[in-house]
Amino acid sequence: MKLSLSSSPHQRVKRDTGQVMRIVIYAMIPGMIAQSWFFGWGMLIQAIIAVASALIFEGVILYLRKRPIERTLTDYSAVLTGLLIAISIPPTLPWWMTIIGVFFAIAVAKQVYGGLGFNIFNPAMIAYVVLLISFPAAMSLWLPAATHAAITPSFLDSASLIFTGFTTSGYDVTQLRTVAGGASMVDGVTMATPLDTLKTDLTQGLTYSESLAKPTFDGSLFDAAGAGWGWVSLAYLLGGLGLVKTRVISWHIPGSMVISVFVCAAALHLVNGDLYASPLFHLLNGAVIVGAFFIATDPVSASTTPKGRIIFGAAIGFWVVIIRVFGGYPDAVAFAVIIMNMAVPLIDYYTRPRVYGKNVSSKRGAK
Repeated sequence: MKLSLSSSPHQRVKRDTGQVMRIVIYAMIPGMIAQSWFFGWGMLIQAIIAVASALIFEGVILYLRKRPIERTLTDYSAVLTGLLIAISIPPTLPWWMTIIGVFFAIAVAKQVYGGLGFNIFNPAMIAYVVLLISFPAAMSLWLPAATHAAITPSFLDSASLIFTGFTTSGYDVTQLRTVAGGASMVDGVTMATPLDTLKTDLTQGLTYSESLAKPTFDGSLFDAAGAGWGWVSLAYLLGGLGLVKTRVISWHIPGSMVISVFVCAAALHLVNGDLYASPLFHLLNGAVIVGAFFIATDPVSASTTPKGRIIFGAAIGFWVVIIRVFGGYPDAVAFAVIIMNMAVPLIDYYTRPRVYGKNVSSKRGAK
């Protein structure tokens, strides 16, 4: 009898890697539509740049490694990595920064380790962290939601902003970040992301409730959700639940991560509601929902045992809240995922299922 083994990712449902990646991409569509609706065309342009450069980098590296190119490129893993990078970065990030991030994701985080199935870190999150550490100012320049912005850039304006730094009318990113507060942009207020706004306000002595009164937050949907961010999170949640429903991913990682974020944030909020944000704030702002369903569930870099997945997801949720509250970065999903990627071998070692028949006392034999 010949026993054949295959490398990760492993799927219980009979789907090949390309089918799995395509289903995940389809599940991202509702969130990407919502993200483009509220924050402009920039994300779609970034997606084109990221996906194209990911395919080029992967093809060149495979050619240099003398590996099959067509079969690997058609598994859609590079396409998914590019899309995850595109939805994680500011929509107006300069094009060359996006390409640098994609290079680190494909060439360093993926191919250096041997390609899909051998990388120990999530490639998209490696790209995000590299960009955040290298270009912190550019990575913080998110546009306000279209419902609050003084000027909403068109498709051409977004493309011009990404490739030249200015819209066709001559506005830069800083000017576009102004929220309409009067008759002109001069009367407006520069708008930051909800996580940035809260972190800055707390350091300046404001309470959590006082920070929620800022234009950054949209009380018409959820008191704790930033303008547009709540709807985007719900759209990605819809796609994520579809992945669970179709058994592309299991509930263990997203469920434990969301519950962990809620419990940790609730504990801090109960201790001091003026200093620590509510659980709803942490769940609806930033990348918690995207991270729980589309990033932490990466079948290659995540834990592979049922108990291990629960521990893996819960630990990511814990680190997200701790870094957000006590760390120097407003959002922390990428850092939390990478930290727990390093712990996966240890988690899998101590949570692997018991081999059938092992460590069972044989009382009948003793008799």
